[in-house]
Amino acid sequence: GSISHMRLLIVGMMNSVHAARWINQLAGNGWEITLFSTFVEPPNPMLGKLDYVTGLAPARSKQPGLRMLSLLPWRRGRLRVETWMDRAARGRPWRERWLEYAIRRVKPDIVHSIEFQHAGYLCLGARKRIGGRFPTWIATNWGSDVYLYSRLPEHRERVIEILRLADYYSAECRRDVVLARELGFKGKVFSVLPNAGGVDLVRLGSFAQPGPTSARKLILVKGYQHFSGRALFALEAIRMCADRLRSFAIKVYAAHPDVRIAAELLRQDTQLDIECLPFHVDHDEMLRLHGAARISIGLGISDGISTSFLEALAMGSFPIQSYTACADEWVQDGVSGFIVSPGDPALIAERIVRAAGDDALVDGAAAINRRTAEERLDHMKISQAVVDAYNEAFLRRRPA
Repeated sequence: GSISHMRLLIVGMMNSVHAARWINQLAGNGWEITLFSTFVEPPNPMLGKLDYVTGLAPARSKQPGLRMLSLLPWRRGRLRVETWMDRAARGRPWRERWLEYAIRRVKPDIVHSIEFQHAGYLCLGARKRIGGRFPTWIATNWGSDVYLYSRLPEHRERVIEILRLADYYSAECRRDVVLARELGFKGKVFSVLPNAGGVDLVRLGSFAQPGPTSARKLILVKGYQHFSGRALFALEAIRMCADRLRSFAIKVYAAHPDVRIAAELLRQDTQLDIECLPFHVDHDEMLRLHGAARISIGLGISDGISTSFLEALAMGSFPIQSYTACADEWVQDGVSGFIVSPGDPALIAERIVRAAGDDALVDGAAAINRRTAEERLDHMKISQAVVDAYNEAFLRRRPA
């Protein structure tokens, strides 16, 4: 069950599939949920049809459900006007002041910032303006918010301030809970749960290729090459063991431009079957790919628990994941996956060769990881844990 008549204001990147999946877990509880987008962007289609409530005079909703705070009460007008405001404000924190105004008018029981670098910073600014009358604040750590950004001088102070002022903290890695405490968080920690919510394991089964993982002939590579992603090292590792991969197709998804160039040159130089997929691939198609893959590779210098890693794990693909993404909290290195340094292509190549050739290893890992998914990724269990966490925060909320 859940508390009735709860008023939530959720601040985040509303175009994100991860945010949408988290928010959709709250549907049907009778809560009044107002969404405040950190950017001028259309909301993710997974959120369904939203009411656009004017931000010029926001007030409490008269009925439960989801609504998007907007400068105009319809989608197209909102995008145009907010884009104009971004340009006219010339970088001044108008969105921060708008959030402050909305909190004063909506009077939510709980403000939840999903992610630190944008949503968290907006809430931090509004919290400083409102002071001690700020509602109970839940701050969710996404990806690299604490693990990486707390070590960067231009971010460290604000990360620590969020942790000092937030009442609740949620993260998907036990690693990040320890770090938050070390950085001064004194509040209540939510259960460690994936930020993208759980998965429907029965539905996922329909996307998996029949038969054992050892019969699969596909290698998937996550193509991120940016502040964190290190896909170029994955491609270099594949180059180093190309002769051992002749029987496999290699597909690179979410490939950044540098990775596309490197993948094409690798294809020409080695004659391997390598393809870069379109940057935006339908989620069901990604599940089919993991469900057809023998190996799924994801490398980066920093991350939370990578959603692609969890999907590979659930779909029976053998994961090779950098140690920077909490993979050790889900798999045992050398047994149910490989955990590697993101910058060591020689080691990564050795692990790829072993996973490509050891049928017993990948089939045994698939069985172990299937049980892990059943225990820790089932969407019904995670949804209930999320609702329970909000209920607790409501019962312990700061008096209005």
